[in-house]
Amino acid sequence: MGYEYTGDAHHDLIDAYQADEAPFPTEDDRDYPRRDFLRDEPHLLKQLLFPRCWSATELVDAPEETRRRLTQLGSCIHRGITAYSDRDAAELTDLVDRTLDRLPAIRRTLKKDVEAAYKGDPAARSYCEIIRSYPGFHAILTHRVAHVLYQSEHFAYARELAEYAKSETGIDIHPGAEIGDYFFIDHGTGVVVGETATVGDWARIYQNVTLGALHFEEKEGEEHMLAKGYKRHPDIGDHVVIGAGSNILGPVDIGDHVSIGANSWVTDDVPDDTSVFISEHPEQERKSNR
Repeated sequence: MGYEYTGDAHHDLIDAYQADEAPFPTEDDRDYPRRDFLRDEPHLLKQLLFPRCWSATELVDAPEETRRRLTQLGSCIHRGITAYSDRDAAELTDLVDRTLDRLPAIRRTLKKDVEAAYKGDPAARSYCEIIRSYPGFHAILTHRVAHVLYQSEHFAYARELAEYAKSETGIDIHPGAEIGDYFFIDHGTGVVVGETATVGDWARIYQNVTLGALHFEEKEGEEHMLAKGYKRHPDIGDHVVIGAGSNILGPVDIGDHVSIGANSWVTDDVPDDTSVFISEHPEQERKSNR
C-alpha cells in the first residue's frame, strides 16, 4: 500500500500562500521556465514552499491539489526512509506525517532566510530572484527539511538529501548542523558546515568557509577507527559575519556580533563584539612580462 498524506498541513500552507505580502511574490499569473531535477524531492519542496516562484500557482487556492502534492512528496520521503529503516510501517508513516506537518513552520523560517539574503546582498533585486537563483537559499531550504529527518534519526536519507543539495549548489551542510533564523550564505561555493556545528540568528557566511573539525579522536580499542558522536565543530553566535576563505575549526565558541575577516584561521574562542582579521598580508611584487 502506498503512502497517502492525511494531515492538515495543506490547509495551513494555503493560508500561508494567501497571507503573503510584497516583497514576496503575490502574482499568480507568471509562468517561470522549468528547471529539471534528477530526483523529485527538491522540486516538490520548492513548489510546496514557494509555489508562485516555481510555476505552481494552482496550489495557492486549492487545498486538495496541495494535499495531492504533499502526498507525492510524502511518498518520496516514505520510500527513502523505508530503504534504510527496520521500523514498522505505521511508525514510518507517522514520521512522514509529522515531517510534512512541519512544512508550514519551515516555510515561515525560510521567509526569514529570504529576508536576510535580500538585506545582506547589495546585488539582490527581488525576493523571487533569491528564491529561484541563490544557491545559499536552495541549500538552506533542503537543509531545514533534512535536519527534521536527522532529528528523527533517519540519518542516511537525511544525508542523501544534503548530498543532493551539495551537488546542486556546491554547499555542504551536514543535516545534523543546527542553524538559526535569518541565515544567509552569499555565493556559497565551497562552504562546509559540519555535523555538530551550531549557528545562531542573522549569520552571514561567504564562499569557501569551513565550520569544521580541527582534529579527530580515535575509537578506543579499534584500529583505524575514528570515534563518533562527540562535539567536533564550532558554535557560532548571533549576528556573525564570516568572510570568504575563513576556517573556524574545532569545538570553539564564536560570540555574538563577531566579524571574521577573509582567510582567517580560527581555532580558539572569540568573545562577543570582536573582529578577527589577518593583520599582515603577504607583500606582492610585480615585474614586466615584456
